[in-house]
Amino acid sequence: MNDPGVDGPIQEAAEDIERNPYEEAQKQEEKEEQDFLDPGRWWFASTACPLIAGTFGPMANAFSICALVQNWRVSLPQGVTEAHGVDIKDPHWLIAINSISLVFALIANMALLLNMARRVSFEIAQPITIIGWLLSSALLIALVSVASSSIFRIPPPEAHALTQAFYYAIIAAVLYWIISLLMVITVVGAYRDHYPKEFRLTISQRTLMLQTISFMVYLLLGALVYTKIEGWRFLDAVYWADFTLLTVGIGGDYVPKTHLGRSLLFPYAIGGIVMLGLVIGSIRSLVLERGKHKIAARFMEKKRQSVLASVNLDERTIRIGFFKRVRFSQKGLSELQRREQEFNIMRRIQASAENSRRWTSLALSTTAALLLWFLGALVFTFSEKPQNWSYFVSLYFSYTSLLTIGYGDYTPTSNSGKPFFVFWSLLAVPTLTILISNMGDTVVKAFSDFTIWIGSLTVLPGENGITATLKSGAKRITAGDFFRDKDFQIEKPPGMLFRGDKHHGNGASIDTGLDRLAEHIEQEELGEAEEAGERGDPIERDIHFYHFVLARELRQVMKDVDAAPPKQYTYSEWSYFLRLLGQDESNASLHRKPPIKTDRSKNRPDLGKADGIDSESGEPRSWSWLGTRSPLMGNKTEARWILERLSATLEREMKKMQSSDPEERKQPPPISMADL
Repeated sequence: MNDPGVDGPIQEAAEDIERNPYEEAQKQEEKEEQDFLDPGRWWFASTACPLIAGTFGPMANAFSICALVQNWRVSLPQGVTEAHGVDIKDPHWLIAINSISLVFALIANMALLLNMARRVSFEIAQPITIIGWLLSSALLIALVSVASSSIFRIPPPEAHALTQAFYYAIIAAVLYWIISLLMVITVVGAYRDHYPKEFRLTISQRTLMLQTISFMVYLLLGALVYTKIEGWRFLDAVYWADFTLLTVGIGGDYVPKTHLGRSLLFPYAIGGIVMLGLVIGSIRSLVLERGKHKIAARFMEKKRQSVLASVNLDERTIRIGFFKRVRFSQKGLSELQRREQEFNIMRRIQASAENSRRWTSLALSTTAALLLWFLGALVFTFSEKPQNWSYFVSLYFSYTSLLTIGYGDYTPTSNSGKPFFVFWSLLAVPTLTILISNMGDTVVKAFSDFTIWIGSLTVLPGENGITATLKSGAKRITAGDFFRDKDFQIEKPPGMLFRGDKHHGNGASIDTGLDRLAEHIEQEELGEAEEAGERGDPIERDIHFYHFVLARELRQVMKDVDAAPPKQYTYSEWSYFLRLLGQDESNASLHRKPPIKTDRSKNRPDLGKADGIDSESGEPRSWSWLGTRSPLMGNKTEARWILERLSATLEREMKKMQSSDPEERKQPPPISMADL
């Protein structure tokens, strides 16, 4: 059977996972690969769970403080609403238990933060954190249960009501219970050896936690100040500070009426808005940095596996998507053409997986935002029954609040509605931030591209005219004959693969990199190579030239490492870099090309084991662009992958020059000045 060009990738899908561990030099790479392939749930347990706990823990502490600073009951004289009732002093046992609950919660939160700062070990901090939050939740639940009974209320029932402090206690109890369970999940995953028993939070993750703590402290301190200035109750001032700093501005009965209060609003509001902006920036950075990367990795691996499983050996096709099939039946291909074909398929897989990730993330974040809207409106419908709010009115109020429109025509007045609004509006900050970020990657980008395209037709036609623009737009809309099978046509083999190669219309990589190499030759650093050439020692000349090219390319690739979006290299550029690393793309012995064995029962390729390890570098000798060892897979960007390999290669070359073995020092390099 003729090799169709993807036999290697077909068999590599599970081989690398099943193979035995490499030597010590490969252990770190194996660990990084496993981190890339690990299911997302364990990433969630190792990073997202403690991060959520560390972020919502201070919020729960703030709500516990709100539950402690005000009495839980008020009496209602004739014609007085619960928002203006007369306080009834709490019994001493309620204050004591409430205080103990807050102390347990603060100790638990401090233990978690110290553990994240690596001041307290995982084995000591986690039991303290989990037990402390569970005890806090249990004590608050017990108090809420007693306060809800007839024992706590003074008859007649209609003459008394529970205050905002009672409802803050409910919210705090639920938060403590949830974040303690999250930490239990984290501990279970650590003791099952899915990740180390320590937290490796990034700078943005730590920053988000600190900014959340700072924002909650800022909100409570501002509320305390305005309690004294405006004569409000502290929890009413918390409600005011919340809708002020979140720029909802629903107003109602709570607006500064003194000159001092209005004067202090200038610095207080702008300071809170700046802090809120920092929190939003950290959330967005966190989503883009870690969450987005991990989700993209999972989508990439699943897409790769599904594509390899869709190989039809009879028709010689691979299904990239529901309507996308790629033909790989090309007879008489050279090794370079076969590898370029694999590379092109992998690029298709990357694009398809990234597109799926974007729209799936948008769907999930949209669902979360809709749930926040609809469920929030449902709660407001019940909490604001004294105002006769219908569900539609609650939807209207929730919508204007979420979008920070804040007309102020409807405002919560009940003792249950105000605390819930504070919690609900704070929860909306990360929810809407993630939604807007995902919309920027999908809907906003599509609308922007469409607007530019429409503009090119009407106001600013492109250089090729309106007809060419229409054809280009039609091609983009149909994704290049989206509903038809597409082939990868490679008519000519790539030439010499130095950076700067240009692609002709037929897809072949033709060498035009003389300007790139000329730049190298013009440098003074090539003096030693030129002297060796003058002495008639071409190997010594090529070795010095090779070292200079490695160093020069290191500096060039460094510029690509932090590129946004991440740099994606063409096949000719990859071929050039791999040639520098001693992995010539034209050398079939370095690539996977085993025979196909078909499992007839499943009509899928049989998967075996990998072969061959380079004795010097520890890298697998044979790999496929479509396999788990592909440079296009893994948790590194392409520029980072190349940078690390170039650095290691240059280091080995420098050590080789110091070798006492003359034969080792005189080994020919993978590139030569004669290539020019």
